[in-house]
Amino acid sequence: MGKLRVGVIGCGSIAQHRHLPEYAVNKHVELVAVCDIHEERAIEVAEKYGVRAFTNYETLLNSGEVDAVSVCTPNCLHATISIAALEAGIHVLCEKPMATSKQEAEAMIRAATLNGKKLMIGHNQRFVPSHQKARQLIQNGEIGKIYSFRTAFGHSGPEGWSVDGKESWFFQKEKAFVGAMGDLGVHKADLIRYLLGEEIVEVGSFVETNAKDFADVDDNAVCVLKTESGIIGTLAASWAYTSKEDNSTIIYGEKAILRLEDDPVHSLVVQYANGEVVKYELGKIQSNEDGGQNNSHVIEHFVHSIIHDQEPPVPGEEGMKSLEVILAALESNETKQIVRVRV
Repeated sequence: MGKLRVGVIGCGSIAQHRHLPEYAVNKHVELVAVCDIHEERAIEVAEKYGVRAFTNYETLLNSGEVDAVSVCTPNCLHATISIAALEAGIHVLCEKPMATSKQEAEAMIRAATLNGKKLMIGHNQRFVPSHQKARQLIQNGEIGKIYSFRTAFGHSGPEGWSVDGKESWFFQKEKAFVGAMGDLGVHKADLIRYLLGEEIVEVGSFVETNAKDFADVDDNAVCVLKTESGIIGTLAASWAYTSKEDNSTIIYGEKAILRLEDDPVHSLVVQYANGEVVKYELGKIQSNEDGGQNNSHVIEHFVHSIIHDQEPPVPGEEGMKSLEVILAALESNETKQIVRVRV
């Protein structure tokens, strides 16, 4: 086959920092179009990459010019646009969280299945070298039985990163549906599921807005999670870590403690119960602070799955299971009860 013709829908920061530059350097891809409701932005980005600019996603999907698209819009549009693309016979890479409800997520998965197209969700934490190595150590029994974990993802907030600053859709509930929990928390829910190889079955949470007085979505959340085998741990998601990003995870096991992205130099530190310490330098995690220097590997996996007709490494079903944890956290905060995850 020739090159995969790709369009990017939504030209905000995630498209500009990740999707567009990574498609542009992928030798299997021809970037052909971008789409944004802000015409000036669409034209500016299109000119930078030498592609066609669209302001209406339906026009792009019906143009016959694209084989695959990235959906990088506000969260409220993920399902609508993804389903329209899949029904038009176009493969979809959708940003996280994949949808705003289980019903939307199920409809996206159904559309992919019925139309025989790939649907992948952009959970890039699975492709971080330290995370992959930790999963391997856990799976091969290196750290024994797992007792507990804590994982955090926090920075000073999207206003410093989003193309629209404080006016960004990230802070508007009708567009974002959820704040730090959707932006960052869903990443860590997905990561814990990936690392432990288990589903999360119960969630208790506090989800607050206390740092961004201009926002009507959460900016600080702390959750307690329990997995199917009884491992318990915490997940924190925050837009209120003002000086430095925290993207760390610690796994407490019978034979060792794994510290992931917790040390500035060593991306994985294994502290064995017998006193031995092993430090790995496995390359930095991608962050908003690196200016997009590190490849997220999401694009190459998506493209590879299409070219080789394989299931993507993060299919819709996986995206939905991670979304379910966030939905349960929101419900727990509302009801002040421990919530069972609906899987």
